[in-house]
Amino acid sequence: MAPIRPNDPSYFYEGPVMRRGEGRRIAPTTTTDQRLLGEQPNSDWLHTDPWRVMRIQSEFVEGFGALADIRHAVTVWGSARTPEDHPWYRLGVDTGRLLHEAGYAVITGGGPGLMEAANRGCSEAGGLSVGLGIELPHEQGLNEWVNLGLNFRYFFVRKTMFVKYAQAFICLPGGFGTLDELFEALVLVQTGKVSEFPIILVGTDYWGGLVDWIRSRMLDEGLISESDPDLLYVTDDPEDAVNRVVAAHAGRRLR
Repeated sequence: MAPIRPNDPSYFYEGPVMRRGEGRRIAPTTTTDQRLLGEQPNSDWLHTDPWRVMRIQSEFVEGFGALADIRHAVTVWGSARTPEDHPWYRLGVDTGRLLHEAGYAVITGGGPGLMEAANRGCSEAGGLSVGLGIELPHEQGLNEWVNLGLNFRYFFVRKTMFVKYAQAFICLPGGFGTLDELFEALVLVQTGKVSEFPIILVGTDYWGGLVDWIRSRMLDEGLISESDPDLLYVTDDPEDAVNRVVAAHAGRRLR
């Protein structure tokens, strides 16, 4: 590449960015300050990628600010489609209540179904019930049992909040969204991005087939390490799940 010379029309700067090469881009005829202070003919600029970076940044700042005072919390994932009269709903309520009684705030996705159940159990017991919602075409708003709520535009910002302020993850039965969060948590623990976080699956009948497949197929094929299936703990008892959280958290503090 030829050296850049003063007054060379083949390149120009946009702030810290240097652009070079004829035909790649036409140099702007106005400066950034001019465009900032000038009249905006429409709001399309709000939806361009550079502006989205600021919007993403603002979601991180708002999330960190709102959740910074949470000292001990457990993130609970589960289906948004489970009705209140389903036995799993009672499982979620009991899990939320027991987590509060053990000294933890409960963080969920803030939606209906089993997320609502965990929020409800915690809130009815007098605990801090957190809901981290997301813009979705078929699921809007936070459930009524959330007493600290945030709604996000971006999944990856929301996922950071699920992890950053939690000491453990509990998965109630759920669909694709729950599986997405579960396997992301597994990868974070497996790769050491978060350390000594218990991942607990509540519902042996529901989760058993998945765990068996992980052991019988992924492990047998050599796609995961011998110890990786042990990152998952499966139980039917919410009290057992919460005791597992407490024990792991206590051991982590000691170390």
